[in-house]
Amino acid sequence: MKDALPVFDALDVQHPNAWTELHFSNAFELLAATILSAQCTDARVNQVTPALFKKYPSPKKLAAADPAELETLIQPTGFFRMKTRSLIGMANAVVDRHGGQVPPDMDALVDLPGVGRKTANVVLGHALGLPGFPVDRHVLRVASRIGLISAKAAEDAVKAEKKLTTLLPPDRWTRASDTLILHGRRICKPKPLCERCAVRAHCAYYRKR
Repeated sequence: MKDALPVFDALDVQHPNAWTELHFSNAFELLAATILSAQCTDARVNQVTPALFKKYPSPKKLAAADPAELETLIQPTGFFRMKTRSLIGMANAVVDRHGGQVPPDMDALVDLPGVGRKTANVVLGHALGLPGFPVDRHVLRVASRIGLISAKAAEDAVKAEKKLTTLLPPDRWTRASDTLILHGRRICKPKPLCERCAVRAHCAYYRKR
């Protein structure tokens, strides 16, 4: 798509003030919450994190967590044993390598246990004020349907991120990702609600229908 700005402008209107639905008050909390959100809804994570952050309010506290106690706290998010390892490993790395501060750098973030590019982009864009374009299954589905990325690019989140970030200035990346995610959750579902879509006029999928 040569000019994607009208698409993202329309998505901004349909989903005003788009933002992550995870609750957090600092970069550490968002990093932990995003790790927990894998294969889990944001709403469920938000039910778990108040008690989690009360018990472990810092990377240092989380690094020293008893795995069994942590597993019990986060069990409702699923895959709790794997997530426990990731959380404790992440916290230890933040303490040992970065003095207890979440690093404002993509390479340093993805080097932390349990942190991939999507999680790193979430933290960069929402908690650290840096350009980040998180790509999840909703972004891949919606962007591919509209025609912002090719079907082949939609098979690889890194390729999709690289393409999508060429369509907008960096200061719009995070908001653009958030609108695509919300559009995928609310409108462009696996069975899309095209009659309610604000970008039908720009959508390759809709034109084919």
